[in-house]
Amino acid sequence: MWRVLVLGVLSFVGTAVGAADTAGLAPSGTARVLGGDVFIASGSVSVNQPVGGDLIVSGGNVDVDTSVAGDVLAFGGKVHLGSGLGGSVYAAGGQVTIDAKVERNVRVVGGQVDLGPKSEVGGNLSLAGGQLRLGGTVRGEVRSAGGRLLIDGPVGGDVLAFNGKLELGPRARIAGKLRYSSNEELQRDPAAMVAGGIEKLAPLAPKAGGRADDVGDHRGGPGAASAVWTLGLMVLAAAMLAALPTFSATLAGTLRQRLGLSCLLGFVWLICLPVAAVLLVITLIGIPLALFALALYAALMPIAWATTGVGLGDWMLSRWLPDRAGQLPARIVAAALALLALTLLGWVPLLGAALGFLALIAGLGAWLLQVWRLPPAAQA
Repeated sequence: MWRVLVLGVLSFVGTAVGAADTAGLAPSGTARVLGGDVFIASGSVSVNQPVGGDLIVSGGNVDVDTSVAGDVLAFGGKVHLGSGLGGSVYAAGGQVTIDAKVERNVRVVGGQVDLGPKSEVGGNLSLAGGQLRLGGTVRGEVRSAGGRLLIDGPVGGDVLAFNGKLELGPRARIAGKLRYSSNEELQRDPAAMVAGGIEKLAPLAPKAGGRADDVGDHRGGPGAASAVWTLGLMVLAAAMLAALPTFSATLAGTLRQRLGLSCLLGFVWLICLPVAAVLLVITLIGIPLALFALALYAALMPIAWATTGVGLGDWMLSRWLPDRAGQLPARIVAAALALLALTLLGWVPLLGAALGFLALIAGLGAWLLQVWRLPPAAQA
């Protein structure tokens, strides 16, 4: 888990940590070696010396062309992995290219993801992004979500794809079953083979005139995940209202009265805490404090969304049902409706992402204003 937290830190920092290039593994202002593990964050990173443990790297351009005995966690504008990797790979970036043999699993997110013909995944593959191409070999299963997915290589297990467009190239050899959800028909080359059969699931989004409950798949598609997430936020909001009725009312008032400042402070918190944490990681002695800060950082995310839901719910009550604005059951129902509305709006392209981000930073900022209790002059 701590490795995933560190990857989250590096993903926010990117090139901001340093502008100097880092070559090899020599420790510099942005590279540290801890036991056999290597931490690097710089503007441009080229790793060409073998790594005996895990490699955690971030930069505008990341090029790993050496063997790594452990896991690889990489983030950058462009990420290229081109040598033997003994563990698992966790990567994110604008453009991610893998031309390496990976002994275990691969989890990758990017605008463009390309697993070249020389790539080989010993375990399972999970990928998400806009343009996805699987041209190598996967020994295990494949899970995919995003825009266009092209499978043009052997897959040893099942394939589950939630993509806008799915294509099977002439080299596609799927030993298991192909289950996919797409608004377009499957494009399959005559030479492609699927041993376990093909099953089309419900579409990713309802078409014109469709029903909202048609979204996703009852066996665990995006609709189910969204429903679980929303239900969890509703329960969290209800617990916060029941346990802290006065404090939650103060938070709601802060959101209404200081919305601009709440968003500003939330945005600063969202950016600055990961930067501070990665600096602590680089000092080595500050790693425990950095991990604690990141755990708190992750825990505050759902709380922030729930806080915004409470604030919107209280605002709706004060506007349309002012006589029930102070009643706990009414506040819980209103908060649940507000969170449901945010979830449904989240399905709207661009607008949904923008509203979700604003809801997050507004809730974070409201908490900061209450915890720090800034004087009125600072809040103006």
